[in-house]
Amino acid sequence: MQICSEGERMLRAGMWVRAVSRRCAWTAIFHQPLVSVVKENETSPRTQPLRTKMQSEWEGTCCPWCPIKVHLPPLLAISASPLQTDNMGKGFYISKAVGVLGVILGAGALATIIALSVVYSQEKAKNNSDQVLPTEGPTTSKPTVPTPAPSNEAWDKYRLPKSLVPDHYNVTLWPRLTKDPTTSLFIFTGESSVQFKCDEDTDLILIHSNKLNYTKLENGQWARLTAVNSGLKAPAIKSSRLQHTTQYLVLQLDGKLMKDHSYHLYTNFTGELADDLGGFYRSEYMENGERKVVATTQMQPTDARKAFPCFDEPAMKAVFYITLIHDHGTVALSNGAEKESSSVNIHGKNLQQTVFEPTEKMSTYLLAFIVSEFTFINNTVDDVSIRIFARKPAIDAGQGAYALSKTGPILKFFEKYYNSSYPLPKSDQIALPDFNAGAMENWGLITYRETALLYDETFSSNSNKERIATIISHELAHMWFGNLVTLRWWNDLWLNEGFASYVEYLGANEAEPDWNIKDLIVLNDVHRVFAVDALASSHPLSSKEEDIQRPEQISELFDAISYSKGASVLRMLSDFLTEEIFVMGLRTYLKKFAFGNAVYTDLWDHLQMAVDASGTDLPGSVHDIMNTWVLQMGFPVVTINTTTGDISQKHFLLDPDSNVTALSPFNYEWIVPIKWTKTGAPQVPYWLTQKSATNESMKTTGNDWVLANINVVGYYRVNYDDSNWDKLLNVLSTNHSLIEVINRAQLVDDAFNLARAKIIPTVRALSTTRYLNKETDYMPWDSALGNLNFFYLMFDRSEVYGPMQDYLRKQVVPLFNYYKNLTDNWSKVPTGHMDQYNQVNAISQACRTGHEECQTLVKGWFKQWMDTKKNMIHPNLRSTVYCNAIAAGGAKEWDFAWSEFKNATIASEAEKLRSALSCTKQPWLLNRYLEYTLDPDMIRKQDATSTIVYIANNVVGQSLAWDFVRDQWSSIFSQYGGGSFSFSNLINGVTKRFSSDFELKQLQQFKADNSEVGFGSGTLAVDQSIERTNANIKWIAENKENVLKWFSVEAML
Repeated sequence: MQICSEGERMLRAGMWVRAVSRRCAWTAIFHQPLVSVVKENETSPRTQPLRTKMQSEWEGTCCPWCPIKVHLPPLLAISASPLQTDNMGKGFYISKAVGVLGVILGAGALATIIALSVVYSQEKAKNNSDQVLPTEGPTTSKPTVPTPAPSNEAWDKYRLPKSLVPDHYNVTLWPRLTKDPTTSLFIFTGESSVQFKCDEDTDLILIHSNKLNYTKLENGQWARLTAVNSGLKAPAIKSSRLQHTTQYLVLQLDGKLMKDHSYHLYTNFTGELADDLGGFYRSEYMENGERKVVATTQMQPTDARKAFPCFDEPAMKAVFYITLIHDHGTVALSNGAEKESSSVNIHGKNLQQTVFEPTEKMSTYLLAFIVSEFTFINNTVDDVSIRIFARKPAIDAGQGAYALSKTGPILKFFEKYYNSSYPLPKSDQIALPDFNAGAMENWGLITYRETALLYDETFSSNSNKERIATIISHELAHMWFGNLVTLRWWNDLWLNEGFASYVEYLGANEAEPDWNIKDLIVLNDVHRVFAVDALASSHPLSSKEEDIQRPEQISELFDAISYSKGASVLRMLSDFLTEEIFVMGLRTYLKKFAFGNAVYTDLWDHLQMAVDASGTDLPGSVHDIMNTWVLQMGFPVVTINTTTGDISQKHFLLDPDSNVTALSPFNYEWIVPIKWTKTGAPQVPYWLTQKSATNESMKTTGNDWVLANINVVGYYRVNYDDSNWDKLLNVLSTNHSLIEVINRAQLVDDAFNLARAKIIPTVRALSTTRYLNKETDYMPWDSALGNLNFFYLMFDRSEVYGPMQDYLRKQVVPLFNYYKNLTDNWSKVPTGHMDQYNQVNAISQACRTGHEECQTLVKGWFKQWMDTKKNMIHPNLRSTVYCNAIAAGGAKEWDFAWSEFKNATIASEAEKLRSALSCTKQPWLLNRYLEYTLDPDMIRKQDATSTIVYIANNVVGQSLAWDFVRDQWSSIFSQYGGGSFSFSNLINGVTKRFSSDFELKQLQQFKADNSEVGFGSGTLAVDQSIERTNANIKWIAENKENVLKWFSVEAML
């Protein structure tokens, strides 16, 4: 899965530089609390909003749809067939007290049965454990300690017992795309039959279920059990109930299931087709003034159980026979190809029934089923049908053409790379208006955000195009690595996502060979995750299986460590093994475990076999080397003394005073592969296998210099003795092309972070920027601007800001003029992919530093658009032009941009406008915008938290956003749910400027004031923000005077 944010690299001053392919500040959902009212023998649950004041009265035991505690003992269940009526009778709980309450409220007679179905705040907090992802700054999710089971009963444990193994499911679902007239709810009904084999005698069936209501069947229970062998009688079900905390349907039997025998379990159920972006949910959009509804899915990691009862663990692979019932005029899709479609009449309604071919044996989290009014374009590549689905206007406008043209070549690349044919007959890809992730690798039916699949050359930038290519590549890589072979449990998620995050660059390079996109992994992943992994609160790539149990713990693993560190260390592994040996081991691994499950050490075994077969010489086994990178958090800084030849390693921490409490099995030492050059000449690679060693060949004399970690293939930072640093800085100043472009970016990034860690002086790091007035390549500039953004965060409210602006303006104006000339006074587009990115950097930074010509330019372009209603601004430049023009303007400019945002039909254009609206310097406009984030008619729920973070990126908006979050925390927490990863991004985003004692006290008070409400997945982010604020306070105290002096002097030179 791609976790991707439209705005993660939306910058420094709120301006767009480029969209990183996978990072998404996930947002979660707004649920309505409900009371379901069902009369005896009535099949229509009537649902009305539950007033907040009732919630406090009903805290205690379980309600039927959510894992909340309410004081309602169990009661009756009511039966109806889900495929016969629109509104199913379900199993509910009630009490006499609630019956009396029903009378008092006038809801019905004493016979009315009332059941609490969704409690607003707590239900969201416990059930929306969807995955999110780190924003720009150091943030990580740390797996929590093992979860003690509340008892030894199997239903109180989060992992399924090993007694039952599914073989196949038959699932029929009927989503309603219009509201039920009685309840005003969107619902779906369904029935499921799963055949499973009994591996151990048992009188208990546990099957995952979350937010489903079950119909009482003829046996008086919520399920029916039969034996597959007609000569064997299945035990009767003596009780059926829901265990909400662990999300099980619990069936207790009056006898034992027999080992090696197979059984069928049938259920009939109803669920809400909510707008919660998880499980079977609904997405809405406007088309020609009409509201349209899509029924769609997002199962990963633990939400298949919200769609139908299932053994919802990745190792519980099965074959799925899916049938969808839907309105005529809509299109039904699932993982399998359509087998047949026919008209059916259900309860007087003329409907369409679509039956799909059975899936391959696969995990539940890869299931998908969608009903929509979308249309598609298609082609066929080597008998594989490729289709791109989207809203009809988007397809008619040609927005799916780019994705269609690149899917085939990328698919063929991976077939060759894996030496394995694509295992399915079709590859459907669909762009959804509401989707929390960037994309999801459902086998045969990949789902995307619209911005991750649709491209319109009139509106979309080259960064939008790159994002589409890399995300398609990421998801197609999963078709084999993740889908064909699946990791046994979520603790090895890093290998699944880290691998796809690495090879996505290889696939995209095949699709766009002129981009040199493989180099960008250094900026997008290696440098990005360094900032996260240098915290004392980081975590190892691989966790113990027993430490990852609850759904929210699983969701916490979808972070920068799993994706970007995973990609970085696998790239390093591929490099020191050579790509040929790496691929050799990968191919045998996929062949052995096809349609099955594996653990990460299985891959090490197969890579070791390839190493042995090739006779490659390594300083240890693949296990020994890689476990130092996988089983301990962090990474080393390698220090090379070119005077003595001494080389050493040390755990790199951004805050050297931080207390590392996590124990390491390797004492924070790594087996480090070092590729290096001497005065530009490649040298024999060196392995550092202990804390320190001496390499005589690394000694230098005269003007010779050493540069290590060539192309940043190693996952570590490098420091040198002062003499070698001076020589490297001299090379940058006199002839920077002697150092490869990736390593110029590395020198800048390493220097600034070594300074943050107090390893080298801050002024030495700043000295790496002196040569930038001669630099025209993208990667060094992007590295420098990313690191200088920290200086903006620390000093844009202090007296350092003026001299800093003067210096940076002096450095960037030559780049601005370079692109002015290259583009013939901005009338042309640079031909190179990286040049197009750096043109954006030039304009963004020149305008940010107050370069008058730049500001006049962007204001003129924006005014021309406002006056003529024709937008002639090139898509590459729109984000930065919009931002700077809105920042320089007032309400007129803001309102114009807001109107364009609301009327935008192109997702990428809407995204550019949404971020630019946060750039205004008018506090009242920013406050109004903040209020909009709580109204889903103004800002989509998937975008709300990232919008707040955009506003916090603005120096004017930072304090407003912080006040807003503090004031609205209880409401935000209720609406978004504690499991949402957006909390981590939100808390880090609004506090990253904090650098004073006053702000620290505010943050500590915020933590104390909301201790009862809680912070969900943001709990660690609160502690990290406090840690970071403390570090910022110390850093400013130690560096402000020297930094002010340095900028003041350099600005005058």
